[in-house]
Amino acid sequence: MKFVATKSADQLDLQALHRVRERLVSQRTGIINQIRAFLLERGIAVRRGQRFLRAELPGILATPSDVLSPHMVRIVEDLAGDWRRLDDRIEALSAEIEDLAHKDSGCERLMTVPGIGPIISSAMVAAIGTGDAFSKGRDFAAWLGLVPKQISTGDRTILGKISKRGNRYLRVLFVQAAWVVLIKPKSWERHGLKPWIEAAKKRLHHNVLAIALANKLARIAWSVLARGRGFEVRSIATAQPV
Repeated sequence: MKFVATKSADQLDLQALHRVRERLVSQRTGIINQIRAFLLERGIAVRRGQRFLRAELPGILATPSDVLSPHMVRIVEDLAGDWRRLDDRIEALSAEIEDLAHKDSGCERLMTVPGIGPIISSAMVAAIGTGDAFSKGRDFAAWLGLVPKQISTGDRTILGKISKRGNRYLRVLFVQAAWVVLIKPKSWERHGLKPWIEAAKKRLHHNVLAIALANKLARIAWSVLARGRGFEVRSIATAQPV
């Protein structure tokens, strides 16, 4: 029987910072979506992406228009103010998390893994400590919900969608890390991922490839954390696609 490892006070503090930051990010996303919806209802379409709305919103509100009533302008301005305040709080929390991550040896080792920065490394350390609760990287990936559901009948094995069971927050972060790696092909060779990614690209949809890479990064991250050493390029340079 495997028991949940007791978290230290530092882990609990770090986890609390992540939970507060996650809530604030969710609130900010809700505000952005609400602003975009109000504008779209009145025929003002803004290109998808937070940075585009941030850039165009001041001009939309400053230009007199028959489309937006004074009441709606005031509502959107108030929402924009909430957005700015949330940005400030998120930036402050991110800076605090980054500072703590750079002071932790485990986080420092994790940040040598491609796509992993202070947020992911600190969230992983806060969640699993040194990773002793898992015997291998695949167990950690399964705990994140990044392994496919398996349906077996006779000698036939069918792999389905990922289970999505386990730590949703960390799973989302690792998928984001995978996309960061995928959009920077020039870094593949430097990190020893080029053979694996190019082989996987030939048979996997790009969304499936991102999940597969997230799974691989999670396994690598666990190995780096549990074995107490930094990421080594040669260890995956000849890895075969899975």
